Amino acid sequence: MSTEKLAHFSSVPREKLPTMYDLPSEDPEEPGLPDEFHYYQPQLLRETFRPPGFARDRYFVAADLNLYYDARHTNRYKRPDWFAVLNQTRFYEKRDLRLSYVIWQERVPPYLVVELLSPGTEKEDLGQVLHDPEGIPGKWEVYERLLRVPYYVVFSRYTDELHCYVLDGERYREQHPENGRLWLPEAELGLGLWRGEYHEIAGQWLRFFDANGAWMSTPNEQERQRAEQERQRAERLAARLKALGIDPE
Repeated sequence: MSTEKLAHFSSVPREKLPTMYDLPSEDPEEPGLPDEFHYYQPQLLRETFRPPGFARDRYFVAADLNLYYDARHTNRYKRPDWFAVLNQTRFYEKRDLRLSYVIWQERVPPYLVVELLSPGTEKEDLGQVLHDPEGIPGKWEVYERLLRVPYYVVFSRYTDELHCYVLDGERYREQHPENGRLWLPEAELGLGLWRGEYHEIAGQWLRFFDANGAWMSTPNEQERQRAEQERQRAERLAARLKALGIDPE
């Protein structure tokens, strides 16, 4: 950018310029374009989703990946912020990374779908809009009626509200789990609200926990735990050597 243009912007009083809250990332023609939270939150879900009863090559997780759901209308898709599939190979036909998830080829629907509320998609995420003006099904109708996704979770980082929907017969039934924690029996994991710091960002996050209620650790946390265990082991060894009159140095 030229010096002249920078000088023009700097001459405008800051308080009179729109902020990022006035200029959201959502494009009116394509609502729900990702922001930073839409990058980090799915990453935390991916890192902590490790169902103990499934080998790593027997479940698949994805974020912001096109999910094609209708063989009669092959151009129709949804793009969940994050979803998990159980009893499905990690790689397409056991050999390749997926470009999309095509239900009539995969034949296994998602087990859990997570949507992160955006101003442009809130009504569709919460089932207030079932289809668009052209009759194309909205997310709620696709997840509930067409794909029969057992668990559908919607989270708003703006209000920290968590909506949990469980398929009960033909319809979703909203659950209000205690302490904001939803148990997923087939995965032997739970999903809940965790307040902490992830990638140096403090706030409320969605992450998975185990059968004992302990939060599933991320790779970075596992590395720090190993380092701390090694430090403690070294200190114990040094103490034993000193007790024997041996200088550990």
